[in-house]
Amino acid sequence: MLQESNNSPTLFPRLSDEVLQHLQKFGTEIDLNVGEYLFREGDVSDNFYVVLEGEIRVTKQIGGQEKILAQHQRGEFIGELSILTETDSIVSGYATLASRVLKLELKTFKQIIATFPPLADLVISTLAARTKTVEQQLQQQEKLASLGKLSAGIAHELKNPAAAGARVAEELQTRFQESQTLALRLNQYSFTKAQLDFLADFQIQSQAGISAAKFDLILQSDQEDEITDWLTEHQIGKVWEITSTLVDAGLDSQKLEFLTSQIPDDAINDVIHWLAANLTTTTLIKEIAQSNARISELVTSVKSYTHINQVQVHQVDVHEGIENTLTMLRHKLKGGIEITREYGENLPVISTYGGELNQVWTNLIDNAIDALEGKGKICIRTYQNNEYLIVEIADNGPGISPEIQARIFEPFFTTKGVGKGSGLGLDIVYNIIVDKHHGQINLDSQPGNTRFQVFLPIGIQYLSVQLKTLN
Repeated sequence: MLQESNNSPTLFPRLSDEVLQHLQKFGTEIDLNVGEYLFREGDVSDNFYVVLEGEIRVTKQIGGQEKILAQHQRGEFIGELSILTETDSIVSGYATLASRVLKLELKTFKQIIATFPPLADLVISTLAARTKTVEQQLQQQEKLASLGKLSAGIAHELKNPAAAGARVAEELQTRFQESQTLALRLNQYSFTKAQLDFLADFQIQSQAGISAAKFDLILQSDQEDEITDWLTEHQIGKVWEITSTLVDAGLDSQKLEFLTSQIPDDAINDVIHWLAANLTTTTLIKEIAQSNARISELVTSVKSYTHINQVQVHQVDVHEGIENTLTMLRHKLKGGIEITREYGENLPVISTYGGELNQVWTNLIDNAIDALEGKGKICIRTYQNNEYLIVEIADNGPGISPEIQARIFEPFFTTKGVGKGSGLGLDIVYNIIVDKHHGQINLDSQPGNTRFQVFLPIGIQYLSVQLKTLN
């Protein structure tokens, strides 16, 4: 009897005691204490293992966390995937109970397979089922890990404008009270109606100048020196508190001279401080508006990034999806990474799974960011070529070695360190573009220029294909 029913006769076949006794003649037994590793993720793995006693837990590091994939008990085997695909181990295995494991070396395993066809059939069928199941499981975990990282980044991005808004709101209350007090003090002066109208107009014009005034650092410093000299000359109090406010509104000594020429001399100090207080209040209101706008932009991007039903076909603007993705990844772009956009004009919207396309842009852009290691350029280009809409994502990083370029879309293949990549990011990209959207994806890479080209079909024929798929 070759196998007995366990949790799943396909994923976890159990070899009979008769078969185990036969295999023990050819292998080496290993004793493991609780917590002791049989193999680790990333190790060179060319052995076939069968559990004789105890339990072996199989795990994989995803997003910095250990994910449990399976737990094998007596009669169940491990290691066939690495042997048959000739890759390093993509998982780790360790004992959760005191265990005894039979190790069959590659050469011996091949001889047994060749002389015992029923075992070969069992191993091959198990490999197919396990590969599909593990890939589906890890793909879901990869998506969740990616979403978790994006959520952390968005939370960080939201924290800044939210904190700024709260800080500014508190300061605004103080400044508003100050401006009200100064306005009341102006009542002690005998302003004519014409002078009051002039002050109101001057204030409005100065407030409008807040958004219009743009200086470089040198000019800003020169303007502040000029204003400081003028204020000192006119014996204005607390010069250091109001100088930058006046400069930010685009005021200079000539404008201030014009202001003072229209009002009584004894009112100059209070008028200047009243004007500065009102300008500060206006500036703070603008800052709150900017903080709210930033929060709204982030929330809108998150909603657009995630809300599209992935089961249904939608009309999608790829530029909008790319921009939403860049917003989600903005926390990783700060510093020395420059984004260049070369978007084609008048590109058609396409009938597609928009939410899943955002996963494509996320994986490709995130990989480019990782390749640059904090410094470099990413160029995103879009254009139409006959029946395809093409999106190119390129970076000027070190490139992908020619020896591995043919394997980058293979499931579980990764050049990242253990725990830093599941090897499924580009596999997910390939499945979304090729299998679900009937497009294609190409890679061209050399040092200083790594370019992914995504081809998305356009037109009614494409939509009909998708609708048939859904039905």
